[in-house]
Amino acid sequence: MQLSGKTAIVTGGAKGFGAGIAAALRKRGAKVWITGRDQQALDRAAAEHDVTAIRADVTSAADWDRVCETVLADAPRIDILVNNAGAGVRIAPLAEMTDAEIEQAIAVNLTGAIFGCQRVARVMTKAGSGTIVNVSSVCQRQAWPGFSVYSAAKAGLGQLSNCLYTELREHGVRVTTLIPSWGATGFLSAAGRSARSAEDDARCIQPAEMGEWVAHVCELPAHLEVQDLTLVPTIQKIEPL
Repeated sequence: MQLSGKTAIVTGGAKGFGAGIAAALRKRGAKVWITGRDQQALDRAAAEHDVTAIRADVTSAADWDRVCETVLADAPRIDILVNNAGAGVRIAPLAEMTDAEIEQAIAVNLTGAIFGCQRVARVMTKAGSGTIVNVSSVCQRQAWPGFSVYSAAKAGLGQLSNCLYTELREHGVRVTTLIPSWGATGFLSAAGRSARSAEDDARCIQPAEMGEWVAHVCELPAHLEVQDLTLVPTIQKIEPL
């Protein structure tokens, strides 16, 4: 499927993986809308990648309504939704987390994607086509101390994708779960953990590399889809629990 002329929404599109995804889709000719809460970062990404920015919080149902209304006022349909927005919030033992941190982690990593899928599925089902990519984490399959709430949210996101695959396939809508591990993003520092060295970061998944994988998924012929795809850098040693 050619992406020229397609309309895409990428949440968390101003930084990290989201910026790489937005750039890759735009390079292939899609009209790309990015969302996020940091207006300055959105403006920088929009100028750098030739995309359109909308300040919006994925955890807000009202913001999702506004995003979809804005996009559909400019385009006849929504062809691609990438639910990339997510955050560690705070990586710590569950007993040490506050109720507010738990609620925020679930909201940004799971509820926001549910809101987005709900609204965009209506549009795509009506059109009889579309691709939804939910960016999860290897934490949905593995277990590490301090990652309980984040992992639970990402596992929920993976199962959301599985169920939507069964709901939407008869309507011509494809659903993929992209499952990355260590990335050269600001995830660790934002979650209160020590950042990796620049040398180690260079051996992790780069935003542009993530963008290429999302673009490949979206470019598949309409009769093919990737149900899930795990991407792990060789620098990371994973010992399954």
